[in-house]
Amino acid sequence: MLRTGRLTTAQRRALEELWPQFGLDIKAQAIDLADLFNRKAPVTLEIGFGNGENLVAMALAAPEQNFLGIEVHEPGVGHCLLGIEKHRLSNVRLIRHDAVEVLETAIADESLDRINLFFPDPWHKKRHNKRRIVQRNFTRLMAKKLREGGVFHVATDWPNYAEHIAEVLTNSPEFIELPEAPNDRTVTRFDKRGSKLGHTNWERAWCTRNKLPIQP
Repeated sequence: MLRTGRLTTAQRRALEELWPQFGLDIKAQAIDLADLFNRKAPVTLEIGFGNGENLVAMALAAPEQNFLGIEVHEPGVGHCLLGIEKHRLSNVRLIRHDAVEVLETAIADESLDRINLFFPDPWHKKRHNKRRIVQRNFTRLMAKKLREGGVFHVATDWPNYAEHIAEVLTNSPEFIELPEAPNDRTVTRFDKRGSKLGHTNWERAWCTRNKLPIQP
């Protein structure tokens, strides 16, 4: 669900002025990613990018790649747009929509090179576990959308969710775990918050089975 919140003056301006350029309104048809970015290049999708710290940092570090971010929290989207403007990035586009629905209806099969999911809502109460995004249906969907050698990179600071993710991916025959996760993720407020709470980050990556991971 789309989530509103208190917007700063700068975030409100960004949503009004920058969204038409960098935002994408979802329709029930596949996005032409080459047309969207005006070029063909590897595409990384970040689901739930928060305030965009990592998304902007990765796009800044890899200008030869394209980055697509999904976030439903309006202030976070506004903050990310300000980062895009600050660094004059042309390789980032944003979506405000349900991530699963975007994957189902707007992302063509075998069109993504990487999917990042960092610190998703853990829904830590047992009765809410079914709301976690990482479920068996979700891994099937990701496998369809990733190109040959595509990577799923995930991080969480909730041990119970880490166990859940590991179990789901272990039982997803489309994926095989990589020896180590990519090391290009930036330190964000989620890392800092978890550290203050005494949490330890759990970070893993998988690629589609019998396929070599795409080189960075």
